[in-house]
Amino acid sequence: MPSQWIWPMLAMVGLTLVVWLRMYVERLSQMRQNRIHPQSVASSAQMYSRLADTRAADNFRNLFELPVLFYAALLFAQLHAVNSPLLWWLAWTFVVLRIAHSGIHCSYNKVMHRFAVYVLGGLTLWAMWGVLLVHVL
Repeated sequence: MPSQWIWPMLAMVGLTLVVWLRMYVERLSQMRQNRIHPQSVASSAQMYSRLADTRAADNFRNLFELPVLFYAALLFAQLHAVNSPLLWWLAWTFVVLRIAHSGIHCSYNKVMHRFAVYVLGGLTLWAMWGVLLVHVL
């Protein structure tokens, strides 16, 4: 039976996959539509100057920032056999907030909405690490 920590981790991996697929489809579509040669967007600076919509690419990059600490927290919880309902709730809350963040970022992209969800997700993540710290001490 897999650990309870695998499910929120897999949910984040699934979100990352969905955003990656969206980025791939949008990028290829724009390149095909605007007849952009792949070599002309070899660097990120070139890509941003040639492609009109980089929301999915920007969000994909975001999924390797705070979520890295999320994965580390859940691996830490597994390693130390933490069985905390609060940590479980916080983990799923973080996942839901990251889904909301990606949804906003990849669609209408209103910065203040995205920022509010980002801050809530960050606070949730730091609370997870607080729970782990208390549990280990």
